[in-house]
Amino acid sequence: MADEREREEILVAEYHKKIKDAFEVFDHETNNTVDVREIGTIIRSLGCCPSEGELQDLIAEVEEEEPTGYIRYEKFLPVMTSVLLERRYRPVPEDVLLRAFEVLDSAKRGFMMVSDDVPFLSLPGEPFSQEEMEEMLSAAIDPESNAIHYKDYITMMVIDEH
Repeated sequence: MADEREREEILVAEYHKKIKDAFEVFDHETNNTVDVREIGTIIRSLGCCPSEGELQDLIAEVEEEEPTGYIRYEKFLPVMTSVLLERRYRPVPEDVLLRAFEVLDSAKRGFMMVSDDVPFLSLPGEPFSQEEMEEMLSAAIDPESNAIHYKDYITMMVIDEH
C-alpha cells in the first residue's frame, strides 16, 4: 500500500514538473499566467489531444469567474494534473491512424497525393482551420513527390508514452 502511494506521489511530482515547464514556455511575463489562447498548445504539448469542445470545457474550468483572457498557473495545475492522472484525451493509437489512411488509400500505394487527401479533410466532424491545414500539410508532404507517405507521417505524429 505504501509503495503504491509512493509511486503515485512520484508520478504526481513528475507531472507537476512537466506541467510547470510547459506552462513557463508561454508565461512571457513570468507572472504565473498565460494567454488563454495558448492553453490548447500547452495541453497538447503534454501529450493530450482534446477535441475543441473538450478544450473549451477545460478552459472554462480553469478560467477566472470574470474571464480576463489569461489563465493562472494555480488554477491550471490541479486540473491538468487530474487530466494526466486519469489519462484523459489520449491520442489515437498508431494502428487506428494507419487503418484510417489505408481506407483513404484505396489503391494501396502507401502514399496519397495531396489532391487525393484534401477533400477528406473537409468532411463533417471537427474541421481544420486554414492554418491547421497548412501546418499539417507542410509536415506531411514530401516536397519532392508532393505526396503524403502516411506511414512515415504517422510515425512522426505518434507520441511515445514510454
